[in-house]
Amino acid sequence: MEEEQKKNWYELHYKHLLILPIILILASIIYLVQFSAEHGDLILKDVSLTGGTTITVFDEFANINNLRDALSIDFPDLIIRGISNIQTGKQQGFFVETSAEVDQIRTALEEYLSYSLNAENSSIEFSGASLSEGFYQQLKIAILIAFVFMAIVVFLVFRTPIPSLAVIISAFADIIMTLAVINLAGFRLSNAGIIALLMLIGYSVDTDILLTTRLLKTKQGSLNKKMTDTLKTGLTMTLTSIVATATALIIIYNLSDVLRQMFTILIIGLGFDLFNTWITNASILRWYVEAKHI
Repeated sequence: MEEEQKKNWYELHYKHLLILPIILILASIIYLVQFSAEHGDLILKDVSLTGGTTITVFDEFANINNLRDALSIDFPDLIIRGISNIQTGKQQGFFVETSAEVDQIRTALEEYLSYSLNAENSSIEFSGASLSEGFYQQLKIAILIAFVFMAIVVFLVFRTPIPSLAVIISAFADIIMTLAVINLAGFRLSNAGIIALLMLIGYSVDTDILLTTRLLKTKQGSLNKKMTDTLKTGLTMTLTSIVATATALIIIYNLSDVLRQMFTILIIGLGFDLFNTWITNASILRWYVEAKHI
């Protein structure tokens, strides 16, 4: 009897499991609303999205930590990151990002480094606030359009509201939970970070669509067998993506800040995708299938 109860634990309690995603979704929404009210946006943005100056200096001997300490007093929003050789890991230089004007940060750098910055030892990029804001707005529109088209395709494929909404809710939950975590971690998102969120929409729906298709359109096998077989396939898909992304993150961790941010966001999102696919979506679908006697 005890063995049978263990075997049927999920069947007995899958509806109760929905309490967990409901709590997390509500907590994420409340946190993001408070964060937006405090910071004026849903994310913290770096220079590529706010406008400002980026100076790359090809100096393999510069002490980045000392430089950060020296300049952060006058430039509180300063971000300094090293540039390393992808094969040896040896420092080749660094780049500085700040919302300050070019002349201000350039003068401060030259005073600290004790040499003039020119075309041979540095490169300077400046983007205006209006241009960066326009690009940011376009990225937000791109994410919104991608999400809307994803929802339309899901409704066209399944033609039933509850399973379609379950897929959309799971994808939405992946995005807002990931946003909440990266805000809590203090990430300043670049345009690459926004693109990672856009990629996450695609990653979020693949296993959800697999699960929904197997449960609604596969005629052979019991409900439990279909869910178990789909779980094995879906876990293999997502865990393979996580392992591949984590491996790439380890390799480039100190070499590329852009790729580090993208891979970190993808790993966080894929982790939430495991939760939302196999707890949120699976529980809603099982409830629907049993209620409709499919």
